[in-house]
Amino acid sequence: MTSTTDSTRELLLSRIRDVADYPKPGVMFKDITPLLADPVAFTALTDALAELCVRHGATKVVGLEARGFILAAPVAVRAGLGFVPVRKAGKLPGATLAQSYELEYGSAEIEIHAEDLAADDRIMVIDDVLATGGTAEASLELIRRAGAQVAGVAVLMELGFLAGRARLEPGLRGVPLEALITV
Repeated sequence: MTSTTDSTRELLLSRIRDVADYPKPGVMFKDITPLLADPVAFTALTDALAELCVRHGATKVVGLEARGFILAAPVAVRAGLGFVPVRKAGKLPGATLAQSYELEYGSAEIEIHAEDLAADDRIMVIDDVLATGGTAEASLELIRRAGAQVAGVAVLMELGFLAGRARLEPGLRGVPLEALITV
């Protein structure tokens, strides 16, 4: 667990709205847009994630498409680090490295510009939610294939009932996985 205070966790959790039956019946969607709209909560989130980057010696921040971009870019600025997007296949111009991964219902592919990462970079991967862990797992592989090191993975919220941590554990290879909130 992180050094995030109980009051910060409570603030963040209070700004996450449950939306029943979205995107399909039986799913309880965790909507972070109220948190993003609250400058106090968004600042607290940004500060907590930036502190993790500093603590784990990150030199750059990778944000996972799409909500991970919203969180990772201000974290990178706050921590004084560079920001590198991991995008869905076909969204980045020029030469990219790609990684496919399995979903419950098929497969997907993400890409990164390899030239944005160097061998001496320590990358903190940031996303909004750790669900099944597939996207995060693929991003770790991409970062390592680009020649950089992984400093850790940090998420606003972990959906513990989906067992993403267990899936991601082998790919972490001992680096920390930090969730500010676990539901």
